[in-house]
Amino acid sequence: MATLKEILTRRPVSATIRLTVPAGGARPAPPVGPALGQYRLNLMAFCKDFNARTQKYKPDTPMSVTITAFKDNTFEFTVKSPSVSWYLKKAAGIESGSSRPGHVIASTLPLKHVYEIAKVKQSDPYCQYMSLESICKSIIGTANTMGIKVVKDLEEE
Repeated sequence: MATLKEILTRRPVSATIRLTVPAGGARPAPPVGPALGQYRLNLMAFCKDFNARTQKYKPDTPMSVTITAFKDNTFEFTVKSPSVSWYLKKAAGIESGSSRPGHVIASTLPLKHVYEIAKVKQSDPYCQYMSLESICKSIIGTANTMGIKVVKDLEEE
């Protein structure tokens, strides 16, 4: 239960904005500009902060960002790592998944890559309390729906 002081010091939220922006590539042009501009947020402050936070990633890596805009024209944002499907496509070396998952296999992927993706995803705010095993199971499920077969070793095929 929140204390009275916490309730009184909360800032009223005007919007929650979700965007996918390339790492290190936030500019005050579309899609970032119009999304933040309609809530009168400081575009350049967001672009500088976002680019500083995502400089460790390769350029053009799609990053999910959730921006909380407050009524006093200030904002906070959280940056999540790229989606599991993006990591799987990069690891498998394919452009898109299978058109008929379950029937046509688009590619195969060793369990080692799944484990590496899970370690990266564990740093996400929504996955930090999940076990590595459960994150791996979730990634394997995503791979199956994309038509990517997960094998123990690549020689095993």
